[in-house]
Amino acid sequence: MLEFIQLLKQRYQSVLSQLSDESNKTAYRHRIDDLILAEAFLRKGQLLNKLPNSPLQLAVVGPTQAGKSTLVNVLLNSTVASVSPLAGYTMHPQGFCNGITISDCSDLQWYFGRFQQIPQEQLPKDRHDCYSLTQNTQNSPFLPDSVLWDTPDFDSIDSSNYREGVIRTIALADAVVLVVSKEKYADQSVWDIMADIEVLQQPTLICLNKLSEGSETLLANSLKDKWQHVRKDEFPPVIPLYYHKELGKPQWPENNLLLKLVNQVNRKKQPRLEQELLQNHWQSWLEPVKAEHSLLNDWHELVEQVLKQGLDSYQRDYLNHPHHYETFQHALAELLNLLEIPGIAGILAKTRRMLTWPIRKMKSIGKKRLHITDSSQEITLLKQIAEHVLIQLADKLLLQAELNRNSQWWKEFSTLLRTQRATILSDFALSAQQYHLAFQEEVENSANRLYLKLQEQPLLLNSLRTARVTTDAAAMASILFMGGIGIHDLVIAPAMLTLTSWLAESAIGSYIGRVETELKQRQLAAVKQSLFNDGMKKSLMALAAQLSSVTYFNISPEQLAQAETQLKERRHGLRLL
Repeated sequence: MLEFIQLLKQRYQSVLSQLSDESNKTAYRHRIDDLILAEAFLRKGQLLNKLPNSPLQLAVVGPTQAGKSTLVNVLLNSTVASVSPLAGYTMHPQGFCNGITISDCSDLQWYFGRFQQIPQEQLPKDRHDCYSLTQNTQNSPFLPDSVLWDTPDFDSIDSSNYREGVIRTIALADAVVLVVSKEKYADQSVWDIMADIEVLQQPTLICLNKLSEGSETLLANSLKDKWQHVRKDEFPPVIPLYYHKELGKPQWPENNLLLKLVNQVNRKKQPRLEQELLQNHWQSWLEPVKAEHSLLNDWHELVEQVLKQGLDSYQRDYLNHPHHYETFQHALAELLNLLEIPGIAGILAKTRRMLTWPIRKMKSIGKKRLHITDSSQEITLLKQIAEHVLIQLADKLLLQAELNRNSQWWKEFSTLLRTQRATILSDFALSAQQYHLAFQEEVENSANRLYLKLQEQPLLLNSLRTARVTTDAAAMASILFMGGIGIHDLVIAPAMLTLTSWLAESAIGSYIGRVETELKQRQLAAVKQSLFNDGMKKSLMALAAQLSSVTYFNISPEQLAQAETQLKERRHGLRLL
């Protein structure tokens, strides 16, 4: 599941870079933030599975110039956090190890993923994929053993550059301290992010900073109204902070509220919370992916339509055509090779002494069969059908581009089809030849069935052997196998036409008709499977995977189905990949 969320986030980021619609851009940015949060929260779950007793994580969050860094120093009883009157001074997550060592937090590098751990004093201003860990050397009466995180703001003009670091830090936190000032507490950005992280169910404490005496009650009531407007959980405790002139910073009250907050942390809820987070956003996240799948289904239907029309043409213009169908005549030519016919019996007997029946089947994929394939009316017709199928498909794609609001999607498919056309036709021609060679075994099996049936009719068999027309037809068959004529020439040869008519009117006429019908059925099934389904259909369906992953999500239905199975697999948590 973690890998799927990462993939989805990457595709959203790529597609966003190509969007021109501002309303979609806003929605996509918000979804990317939610995906970053989900990815980080799943990483936290894996971290807790590996190290259930890993250090406690506390995050101080809030809007710009709310006094977050100053409060971090107050809680640490130190001055390790850098402070500045400038807005947006803190641009990286900065963790301070209180009562634990930095080495106790070595697994945080895996948690932060592509973010690099850098010493606090070396954090670059032009890179935002970094974080720091610093040892607090002072004893703090306000904090348990933990990592206290000072985070960048989430509402300044430049906050979009370092927003991912804020989200990752919040997802890591076991408890959150929200810092707002009397100037910033009503900002929509504050309540947007508090609404987004509600599903994490982190114990929360609100600090009202930069207060003047007597204003806290009114502001606390307003805070409560805003909290209840965006969240359904209980309104958290509020700590008013007053500036202390002698200390030059706010004074933390001695009420142990922060220590009580930490006692509410329950890491055992992590699996259930992960599942709830994913379920809350799943349909929204997958909306554009499923829209692409709908378009993909339309594409599949177009492909099915043109392939069905192609297969119908094959049946009409070859299998059921009285002059073009040559395969059964080929079976009759094979039958003549099995008969002892005056004039050429010696040659055939010598051939059978050299090649037994099973071996001859294997040898049939030699030059003799290649010659028959090259001159086959069936192969020629199949190539024509393939070209016609692609022409029809190209026309349908252009029509879809004209009529459909997703015209760009259809235009890109049209471009892919045009660039891949030669390759698809070349692959189809090769597959047609391979099919034709492989199907010769079925032809020979039909000839063998006819020969065995003739052996049950000795009078008819002897009549065939002594008839002049049979000798002429057998001679034509020998020339065919030597490459002197093509199979179509044999089909229309007078001797072969007479022989066919004679056999049809004989005592085994009905049996011959049944063998021919069954051969056509097997032939139709073989062409449908090897050329249309396994061949051209797969080539056309594969075009979808070639769509630009910069412009489209290009996540297959199979990938989505696998992820949704994992989401539903366990009621009380996720089995992560």
